[in-house]
Amino acid sequence: MSIRHGLLALLERGPRYGSRLRTEFESRTGSTWPLNVGQVYTTLSRLERDGMVVQDGADDAGHDLYAITDAGRTELHTWFGTPVDRTHPPRDELAIKLAMAVGAPGVDIREVIQSQRRHTLKAMQDYTRLKAQALADVPADRDEVAWLLVVEQLIFQAEAEARWLDHCESRLVRLAEAAATEPSAGSGPAALRSPARAPAERSGSQR
Repeated sequence: MSIRHGLLALLERGPRYGSRLRTEFESRTGSTWPLNVGQVYTTLSRLERDGMVVQDGADDAGHDLYAITDAGRTELHTWFGTPVDRTHPPRDELAIKLAMAVGAPGVDIREVIQSQRRHTLKAMQDYTRLKAQALADVPADRDEVAWLLVVEQLIFQAEAEARWLDHCESRLVRLAEAAATEPSAGSGPAALRSPARAPAERSGSQR
């Protein structure tokens, strides 16, 4: 997430002081990525150092105001016009966890997947409720529209994660079934064999 560019976007609407920038940033994103005032002022100091913003006096309450410069506008519009780079994706804790769980002694990867699926579906339901609340009234201003876009992105992201978890479980089942047909299957990793036993265990519990 680019706090730097987010603050520049808000400053393009006019001079702001630090705590107001934090409030407007959180309002625009529905507090999905909360900021503290320290982060805001640290970022403003760096922007000022880089010539992207300048101090612009103070308001009636004595708050120091910051204003965007021409260089800051150029930086902001370049950011808007440049696709988000996906060639170096950030580390994903869930992907790392599942990768490490494969073959790990004493770890039932099927339970890891199911536990995460429950959490992901709960989050998706919560986001969907937030969307329904946002749509109860026609969005009245740009902040409400912006928050609606953010919450819909969270819903799509949760849906994709749930589908990926289903895919992971299916792949592990197929690998376990393939290993079971090989002569050396008895010595295969327990983590890959456990999903293949799951259907039999479930059917046995229903009898």
